[in-house]
Amino acid sequence: MSSGTLPASLIPAPPVVRPRLSRAAQIMRLGQWVALMTLAMALLLPMGVLLSRAFSNQAGQFVWLANFATYVTTPALFTAAWNSLWTSALTTALVIPLAFFYAFALTRSRIPAKGFFRAAMLIPVLAPSLLPALALITLFGNQGMLRGALFGQPLYGPVGVIMAQVFSCFPHAALILAVALGTSDGRLYEAAAALKAKPLRVFMTVTLPQARYGLVSAAIVVFTLVMTDFGIPKVIGGQFPVLATDVYKQVVGQLDFNMGAVVGIVLLLPAVAAFLIDRWAQRQREATMSGRAVSYQPKPNAARDGLCLLHCLVVAGVLLGLTGVAIWGSLITFWPYNLTLTTANYAFENFDPAGWGAVWNSVKLATLVAVIGAPAIFTIAWLLERGPQGGPIPGMLRLTAQLPLAIPGLVLGLAYILFFNHPANPLGYFYGGLVILVANCLVHFYTVGHLTAMTAIRQLDPEFESVGASLRVPVFVTFGRVTVPICLPAILDIAVYLFVNAMTTVSAVIFLYGPDTKLAAIAVVHMDEAGQGSAAAAMACTILAITAAVKLFHVAMGGVVNRATQAWRQR
Repeated sequence: MSSGTLPASLIPAPPVVRPRLSRAAQIMRLGQWVALMTLAMALLLPMGVLLSRAFSNQAGQFVWLANFATYVTTPALFTAAWNSLWTSALTTALVIPLAFFYAFALTRSRIPAKGFFRAAMLIPVLAPSLLPALALITLFGNQGMLRGALFGQPLYGPVGVIMAQVFSCFPHAALILAVALGTSDGRLYEAAAALKAKPLRVFMTVTLPQARYGLVSAAIVVFTLVMTDFGIPKVIGGQFPVLATDVYKQVVGQLDFNMGAVVGIVLLLPAVAAFLIDRWAQRQREATMSGRAVSYQPKPNAARDGLCLLHCLVVAGVLLGLTGVAIWGSLITFWPYNLTLTTANYAFENFDPAGWGAVWNSVKLATLVAVIGAPAIFTIAWLLERGPQGGPIPGMLRLTAQLPLAIPGLVLGLAYILFFNHPANPLGYFYGGLVILVANCLVHFYTVGHLTAMTAIRQLDPEFESVGASLRVPVFVTFGRVTVPICLPAILDIAVYLFVNAMTTVSAVIFLYGPDTKLAAIAVVHMDEAGQGSAAAAMACTILAITAAVKLFHVAMGGVVNRATQAWRQR
């Protein structure tokens, strides 16, 4: 070291110069921040108001856990929680085996007419949850065609609730299990065949282990759907209390918003726990998937294919049969005394003040949710996936986008009541209008659309943006000319998903409609309460017809869109 030269350890380090974001990246970061603030206002603030009411009394004073202590010591409320738990568990135990073997038949057998069986499986998704309840009343109710056929058990109560929930939840489990079974590694079956393993051993040691995380996800989804559903127990539950109907009773019947918030929190807890378990199962499943896996191609097997075909015929027959009963019930003049067929039940203005206006309100709502939601969800997913990843904003946005899946629609609707009616909220004039319904549906169904968009964007090579940047093409131009056209099928899937769910939901909107915004699904509940079962069935069938027509149009357009936007994948 020469004289006058400081040791290296004493030389101050140069300041760290962080690379400055480009203008496009700055705009994308701003977009992430706006999306986070919007979701926070639409979700976190209402849920915060709900939590505050659960810990307050009628005068607005903070009372710690006093409301929860009252809840636990009230026998009727505690009974409702127990009823929700055991009916959800029993329904899950019934649905999962039925859905598993149905999905097994579609993915692991050589049965004919798989397209027909897939279409039949989707019928409950397109119908409001009240439709199977109305069909079961026509069959097994006090004046039903098969009354007394339930071994002496009354339909109104847990028996009817569980039967209707099995119908309603079956396709959700079957879809998840079909994906789990369809992505299994065929190399394991080739190895089992080389080792001359017997079919039962292959099923127990290969098929079930590969599908175990799909089974967990399906079970969690079914349990949550039953736990949080309002329509079925309201229509067919009779005097059998569950948490969802208790929330409605506390808010609408007794105007006790504080106790309603407590019941909502109790309803939220199992849903959040189920959501966390489901996230764990999905991560475990993704970790076990191999990039070298090959798809399994089933070989003909007369015994297996015969049993699978019989199972699919029975299940599809029940699904179609219950739907047919609901349609037939909607055409009965006066059940059960005059069975003459008529279309008079479709003159809804004779049964409900909203009349056909409720149907048009639902169509308007569903259209707005789809038209606004699909582009917004896809754009936010793109900003999150392709935008700057540093800092806390992307992580917070990812977490916030996942949260709606864990919040039951009834709880979110109650949170919106409390939030928009809060004296300090200047947006209170939106309550009872179409805006609050659109916002609620967008938030409630946001997560599934977000995950769909993220999956589609991740399938695109990031080199698209790199090539555009090297050619000095703005990233937003690449987004509009490349990303959106390629991902158009996924965007259409999101739009149809939003439309169908906005048309059929009851739980999410039961607290939020106004005199001029009454929806078709709400009208079904009110018609049934008034004893107008045939008119209620007619309204439910009208909803099914609209959603089925939209889905058929989506399928028809899907081929055109795929040919126009996905031909490059075949090169």
